[in-house]
Amino acid sequence: MPSQDDALRQAQSTYENHMRSCRQCAADSVPCAVAKHLLRLYNNARRAAARQS
Repeated sequence: MPSQDDALRQAQSTYENHMRSCRQCAADSVPCAVAKHLLRLYNNARRAAARQS
């Protein structure tokens, strides 16, 4: 079972990779819907990790 730290690192990595590779995010400098969703997941994982510590 993955730990909270693993989930946090995975969420952060996924968000950062999307921001680097998404043409819409790069062109508009405004996050697309997928980026907003991934950021929400990352923030939720960060909050869960903070509660666990």
